[in-house]
Amino acid sequence: MGKFSRLGNDLYQGRKSYDFVGHRALWYAISGTLVGLAILVILVKGMNFGIEFTGGTQYTITNLSSDVATQETADELGSAIGDSPVGGEASPQVTTAGDDGLIVQIENVNAAGDREVRAIIEDVTGASGDDVSKTEVGASWGRDVAKRALIGVAIFLTLVVLFIWGYFREWKMSVAALVALFHDIALTIGVYSLSGFPVTPAAVTGLLAILGFSMYDTVVVFDKVRENTANLRTGRRSYAQAANLAVNQTLVRSINTSIVALIPIGAILYVSAVQLGASSLKDLALAQFVGMAAGVFSSVFIAPRILVQMKSTESEVKLADKRAKARAAHEADRYASVPAFTEDMPVQGEPALLDEAEGDLEDGAPVSRPVAPSAPDRAPQAAGRGRIVPEARGPVKESRASGRQQPSRQPKSKRDKK
Repeated sequence: MGKFSRLGNDLYQGRKSYDFVGHRALWYAISGTLVGLAILVILVKGMNFGIEFTGGTQYTITNLSSDVATQETADELGSAIGDSPVGGEASPQVTTAGDDGLIVQIENVNAAGDREVRAIIEDVTGASGDDVSKTEVGASWGRDVAKRALIGVAIFLTLVVLFIWGYFREWKMSVAALVALFHDIALTIGVYSLSGFPVTPAAVTGLLAILGFSMYDTVVVFDKVRENTANLRTGRRSYAQAANLAVNQTLVRSINTSIVALIPIGAILYVSAVQLGASSLKDLALAQFVGMAAGVFSSVFIAPRILVQMKSTESEVKLADKRAKARAAHEADRYASVPAFTEDMPVQGEPALLDEAEGDLEDGAPVSRPVAPSAPDRAPQAAGRGRIVPEARGPVKESRASGRQQPSRQPKSKRDKK
């Protein structure tokens, strides 16, 4: 951890830096490829919506013994219903409910299918008919949930845009943050579609939760960008360099925050998907895990890069870039402004060397001595030039120091006496 702390200190002080803002084509290509693949998976495979959104039938089995109400029994029951004629088209989902119950979710079935499902439940679990209750879930409830979720997302995005614009006084930061947010949502939905997990209200809750996390990480980076670019006119860095420094300064913080958040969510995802099998926890954990990981990537590689590109057209940013390039060229070769030696350049030697050389010359030979440059002659100036000649307070005479006539200074005992 000591090396990691020193690395974070070096990144914050600017002694070490990684070019996150540069290599625009590389980061855009990686991000565009990931988003394109996610959209392709969504279009080809589609989403596996649960009965909460499509409607269906739910069977609740109660009064089971603790050794029956286990995940092994739930998996066995799900396989048995899925292998039956009614289950092959209904895509059953079986989960545990407490210590003495199971829940079977299946698409709408007719009367014959209902009798077949009940028979399989009684055969696998040994439950009686009175312990199995049936509930019809209408598709209208799912549509209402989806509608409210979309309204919530729209309100959230509107508030985010207004907050970023009001806090940073920069609408371009709002646009860059929204693009990064779309990147995170697309990757999350694509991975969720690829996994085949059913879309449940828990998954929608996880998707809404990652919106806040992704935006929080981006706002932290933008706040540091604003701090580094506050004195852009008098600073020594260009806007891109200041933004890249901000990303480096917040890199360790972003990594630490993401690790702290991803470890418990990854543990929940593993327990719910591997040990608990079909569970609503895995839907929530998968959405949050993928969304948080994508949020760290977008806040480091996507949002600052888009912001720098949008700001590059401003006149103040262009002037800062020119100053930074000129300063970099000067730092690369400090002697570039020194004039080069030419053959016709006048040679000026030291007087002592010339005096010694006079003894070696023949009598009458001309000796070239360097002539020290003298100050130009000062043109005579009249005292009291101007439209109104001020009245002299004392006698006026020639001054050797200034080379012109000016009032002389009198002793204090003789001042103001006539």
